[in-house]
Amino acid sequence: MTYLEIIQDYSLSTLQWLAIGFAVFLLGISKSGIKGIGIIIVVMLAFVFGEKASTGVLLPMLICADIFAVIYYNRHAQWDIIKKLIPWMIVGVLVGVWVGNDISELVFKRLMAIIIIGSVLIMIYTERKKSDTIPTNKWFSKTAGFLAGFTTMIGNLAGPVSNIYFLAMRFPKNEFIGTAAWLFFIINVFKLPFHIFVWGTVTKQTLVLNFTLIPVVIIGFFTGAYLVKRISNVNYRNFILTSTAIGGLIMLFR
Repeated sequence: MTYLEIIQDYSLSTLQWLAIGFAVFLLGISKSGIKGIGIIIVVMLAFVFGEKASTGVLLPMLICADIFAVIYYNRHAQWDIIKKLIPWMIVGVLVGVWVGNDISELVFKRLMAIIIIGSVLIMIYTERKKSDTIPTNKWFSKTAGFLAGFTTMIGNLAGPVSNIYFLAMRFPKNEFIGTAAWLFFIINVFKLPFHIFVWGTVTKQTLVLNFTLIPVVIIGFFTGAYLVKRISNVNYRNFILTSTAIGGLIMLFR
């Protein structure tokens, strides 16, 4: 099939193209550091392509945006945190691959929404206490890593888990973004073969669609990078908590 035939074969309406374009624009913004809107992107693409298929459509665009993010924020990455989380994220991804064909998406979405909203409430309580204590329990990192790996494989939904973890670690804005950029670039590349060879959700057809949308990702990224510079650390933390909570509610009631 030619490029145009593949695009036409999707039979997408104008409204669906607008939804995809907006979601991909938000993806670029999200990867530039405006965290907490990832759930909205997942929901919009799932509306167009279906729950599981949308994960394969989204993944290559995530990797594309990750590349820009690691280049832009590389100097701020905290590699001791990345090395601590990656092994447990890999375990989570592998478990996600295993159960991905059997788990009830409806039950999973409801459970994740409750976990996300509960986590946000805990973080709001912590913020109001104004405590400078950083969690040191090794199981905190292991649990966060596993949950992030599992949820990113099942539905590209690791954002809320990682947001809660990085906020709890009291990272400044740029360290938050730089560490998350490298973390998810590594784990998204690790996920790619499973989407191609196990789930079959990344195909020639989806890659052609991804190629078409790359310019929108880039525009979104640099728009977000411009906005991040104008957000203070305090406002940045409040924005992440609020947008993550809204995303959890969207998932719960969708």
